[in-house]
Amino acid sequence: MNQVSENPVKNRKDPFSSLVVIAGLMIACYLTANIMAVKLIAIGSLTLFDAGTLTFPLAYMLGDVLAEVWGFKTAKKVIWLTFACNIFLVIFTTIGVILPYPEHASETANAYSLLFSYVPRITLASLLAFLFGELLNAWLMVVIKKKTGQAKLWVRTIGSSVFGHLLDTSLFVLIAFLGTVPMQDIFSMIGVQYIAKLGVEAIAATPMAYGLIHILKKRCCLENE
Repeated sequence: MNQVSENPVKNRKDPFSSLVVIAGLMIACYLTANIMAVKLIAIGSLTLFDAGTLTFPLAYMLGDVLAEVWGFKTAKKVIWLTFACNIFLVIFTTIGVILPYPEHASETANAYSLLFSYVPRITLASLLAFLFGELLNAWLMVVIKKKTGQAKLWVRTIGSSVFGHLLDTSLFVLIAFLGTVPMQDIFSMIGVQYIAKLGVEAIAATPMAYGLIHILKKRCCLENE
């Protein structure tokens, strides 16, 4: 399989720039997961996972698509771009927290501050976890592909995610919530989030990745047939 040119303009059969669309969706999923992560989900007194777990596997799936279609070099560039977008989010939401507000809007301002005052820690945890986890995931996608060839995409997506999600989830939960929730909940969150992410990867994300990669290959004339 040939890789798409890293300059989308050169790909005349792809005028809408599939690379930009996939990268944009990945960044959107990741930023959404960071904001949603402030909300913790519990059953009874046991904290299970944060709400960002619902959208984060989609970002990983899109990372798999990037690495599979455009290669590790391009995937790494998008990962760093996502990193930069998160820093942008933190800077300007933090500025919004410290800016003065009118008395009649105090309830809204307090709600805003309550949400985004915690976002910097969530984002720091997410940045480090995502950077190391996603880079490992993308690198393993390429390494496994060299071993398996074009076949067995599911082996690459799930195999790389087994290690990528483990590193990402462990780093994120420890940095984001250590000291704010009991250690019992820390370990349960790591375990439940890890299993949930792998479950979403296997049941939903991998079939979606198959479909996207097939469409991108057909659209960009990637297959050597």
